[in-house]
Amino acid sequence: MIERKDEFIAVMKEKLQERRFLHSLNVADAAVKLAERYGEDTERAYICGLLHDIEKNSPDEEQKEYMLRFPDIPEVVIKTPKLWHAPAGAAFIRDELGIDDEEMVSAIRYHTTAKADMTMLEKIIYIADFISDERDYPGVDEVREAAFRDIDEAVLIGTRFTLQDLLRQDRVINQDTIDAYNEVCKKREEQK
Repeated sequence: MIERKDEFIAVMKEKLQERRFLHSLNVADAAVKLAERYGEDTERAYICGLLHDIEKNSPDEEQKEYMLRFPDIPEVVIKTPKLWHAPAGAAFIRDELGIDDEEMVSAIRYHTTAKADMTMLEKIIYIADFISDERDYPGVDEVREAAFRDIDEAVLIGTRFTLQDLLRQDRVINQDTIDAYNEVCKKREEQK
């Protein structure tokens, strides 16, 4: 699949604004570093990181059309256009780029919300998006440090950050994010 890298980059340059394109390159680099750390396939991690935001700058109508190709989109996602790009991107890479690796499709689909029972590749893409080089939000260094120490700790920090942000805004929370948070908390409690 890495042999298609140039093809994917050409599609991204056509679909993404420059800032988003550079972010995607940074996420791909972070995904490779995390994959090396956790023994995951670096090529698959790179391609997922590269393509994770492929639909981010597309018109809402296009994002919604691709997103709804999945029959099980939660209502809260359907009502939150900010979240559309993730499942839309997953459908785009599957249907337009011919990537039929279900784990890769899922890693892109859940890169903003997370979910319970994430594979290592899914965790890597979720966290790589949080820690890419251009990110400078308060707390990013904590996530970066945790990412290479304990990927589950990084997922806990990431989901906590998302939940706190949504609670501050009095926003509806996607159940997948709650499930991801609860799963990591339970796992950490069992390890004590």
